[in-house]
Formats: sequence, structure tokens, C-alpha cells
Amino acid sequence: MTWTATLGVAACAVALLLAVWALLAPGPARLPLARRRPGAQPDPTLLSAAATRATGLVERPLRSRGLLQSGAAALEQAGVKMRPQDAAVLIVVGMVVALAAGSALAGPLLGLALAVAVPLVTKAVLGILAGRRQKAFADQLEDSLQLMAGSLRAGHSMLQALDSVSREAEHPTSEEFARIINENRVGRELGAALEDTARRMGSEDFDWVTQAIAINREVGGNLAEVLDQVAGTIRERAQIRRQVRALSAEGRLSAYVLMALPVCIVAFLSVASPGYLAGFTSNVLGYAMIAVSVVLMGVGALWLRKATSITF
Repeated sequence: MTWTATLGVAACAVALLLAVWALLAPGPARLPLARRRPGAQPDPTLLSAAATRATGLVERPLRSRGLLQSGAAALEQAGVKMRPQDAAVLIVVGMVVALAAGSALAGPLLGLALAVAVPLVTKAVLGILAGRRQKAFADQLEDSLQLMAGSLRAGHSMLQALDSVSREAEHPTSEEFARIINENRVGRELGAALEDTARRMGSEDFDWVTQAIAINREVGGNLAEVLDQVAGTIRERAQIRRQVRALSAEGRLSAYVLMALPVCIVAFLSVASPGYLAGFTSNVLGYAMIAVSVVLMGVGALWLRKATSITF
């Protein structure tokens, strides 16, 4: 057995020991569930108990470092219905599995690279999901405002208008408006709930709507007409946004091609002529050149993204 395979087996053994320790570590003494709540569900299985113990262990350092709230906000923006401590446990398990698999296949460097890539890829995926959710919310905002204005003209209250949007709108608008209604029902001020939604969805247009509703609640007036005017402004902004996106599509496509070209060339050479790239993995200078290339590609990706992202 080679030393790389030995390292992979050792990583798997460490993961197994961590799971066994989380399962068998003594916890706080508690009364049986049957004595505390007669007729309740039976005790959880060993797997669920181990998962609960692992999330409890991860929750403490996250809470002490202030990462619990930020992680919950990132999951909410992405629309992932999961607790941050559960997501952290999954990331740690993924890092251990990636380290073991990479070490067994090609050595410890690949294992470390894959282990480091797990949280980075997770963050990137959450960012993509959040971006898609925010874009869908922005595209549905005009129809939501028209629905609210129609409900107000029909004689409904503001909360009833918001509830109609939560029932008839599409995802994610329906979920966000339902959250506003639920927060208001448990005692939160409506303006604060609206502002929180605008901040969570990153929508400047909905921030305008929130300000219009707040001003109307203070000074009065025809809120339906105000919402119609705001909807018209949002419609014009959306039209300009689509035109800008269409005009910048060529630049974005060029950026994708430029970023994919080095990766594709390296993949082709590794299959067609493996010896051509052997020099990069045979000495320290080769690894240093690979690291510099990755850093330069990252800088180039940020530059191209900045050049093709137009804010107005």
C-alpha cells in the first residue's frame, strides 16, 4: 500500500472516530421523554442522535465567533431551508470525504485542494442560488405591486393585500410576503418586516415600495395610486436593465471563453500528452508556477466580472 493510500485510509479512520466520539460522548443528564411528556414520540435512533450531537458540537464555536447569524442569513438569501449548524456539519463531512478521496487517488496535495474547495464551492453555490432568487423576486415585483394596488382598490386592508400576494404570487415572492404576514402576526412592526425583506432580497426597487408604504401610513393618501406610480418606475427600470444586459451579453460571453480556454487546454494536454505537463508536478518551481497561474486567473476573473457588470 502506497503512502497516499495510507493517508486516505487514515483520513477515513479519523472521520469514523469523530463520528463514534460524537455518538458516544457523554451528554447532559436528562429525564426520559416519556416522563416529561407522556404520549410523545419515542427516542430518536442512533443516527439521528449522532447527527444531533454533531450539530450541537458545531453550534458552540459558530455561536462564539458570531458565524451563526451570518450563516443563517446566507442560507435564507439562497432559499435553503436548513440550520447553519447542520450546513456546517455537512461541509465538514464533505471536506473529510474530499480529503480522503483525493489522497487515495492522487496524493495529499489533491486531497488538501479538494478539502479546501468544498467550503469555497458551497459559498459559490449559495451565492448563485441567492442571485437567482433575488433576480426572480425583482422580475415578479411589478406584478406583485399591481396585485396589491388592485386589492387596495377593492377595499381590502394593507395586510389583506399583502396576504393576497403571498397566496397568488409565484416563488420566491409568495414565500417572502408570507414571511412578512407571519412576522406581523407575531407582533413585529410591518415597516420593519418590509425593510428586512428588501435588505434580504437586495432589491432597491422594493426598498422604494417600503418607503412609499411607510410615508403613506404616516401622512395618508391613495396608496393604490402610489403603488401604480412605483410599479411604472420599476417597469421602466426593468426595461433599461434588460437592454443593458442584452448589450453586454457579448462581453460576458467573451469573459466565459477566456476563463475556460486555459482550463480546456490543460485538460486536453493531460489526456493527449501527459508528459508535456509532467514538469509542473515534479518540482517545487512547477507547483509555484501553478499557484501563480491560479492567482492570476482569479484576478483576471474579477477584472472581467467588473468590466461586464454595469450598475445604474
